[in-house]
Amino acid sequence: MQSHGEAVRIISGATAGGASLVVKPSITSPDDLKGKKLATPQLGNTQDVALRTWLNNNGLHQTKDSGDVTVVPQENSVTLTAFQQGAIQGAWVPEPWATRLVTEGGGKVLVDEATLWPKGEYTTTVLVVTKKFLGAHPDVIQNLIAGLGDAIALTKSNPAQAMQLTNQGIEKITQKKLKDNVIKASFDHITFTEDPIASSLQKSADNAKALGFLDSSDLSGIFDLTALNKARQADGQPAVAST
Repeated sequence: MQSHGEAVRIISGATAGGASLVVKPSITSPDDLKGKKLATPQLGNTQDVALRTWLNNNGLHQTKDSGDVTVVPQENSVTLTAFQQGAIQGAWVPEPWATRLVTEGGGKVLVDEATLWPKGEYTTTVLVVTKKFLGAHPDVIQNLIAGLGDAIALTKSNPAQAMQLTNQGIEKITQKKLKDNVIKASFDHITFTEDPIASSLQKSADNAKALGFLDSSDLSGIFDLTALNKARQADGQPAVAST
């Protein structure tokens, strides 16, 4: 998002929810985390910001560089192994990794991030394109949004098929399927939606600025939901807000 969002545009949401802080069973409160090591998927990403903000709100001082808890940004696959081996005591991660830390790592959910947001709604994944591509290829953008809409509709009309297709895609990329119970639990924890829940992204940006990750949390102009709302209107659905 270079130049305060001038280089890219968010044209749709994709998923909401599905992130949790999973910890060792012996950890029962924020105080138990002092001096411990926790993981996140990436420095400054939404889960990383959520964890550090939650720690600050619970009396454990945290910035992007240091704090009462050691936060280790790393690949989710590495996090699972590290958790199993006891190298970390917890992680704030999205699905399916939260479920895998519980089912394969013996962990427990200390914080479901949904409990921290109004109505439990916060964006996890959005569809982003460059401003240049958006302007040059409106037909491709419209088809892309239509395809995303069809995929989201399938998760509601035939979740079993959607889970099967998802697992096939995971296997194609990683050469290994997830267990059916992991896919099912992940789907139960995620909301598939075209709504980017703009207010939650703004709050995340404000939190990232407070932690020192951003110089400005001004997201004005980052959303262009014109094509999305055109498609939704054609389907008789209400428009999605960009604020």
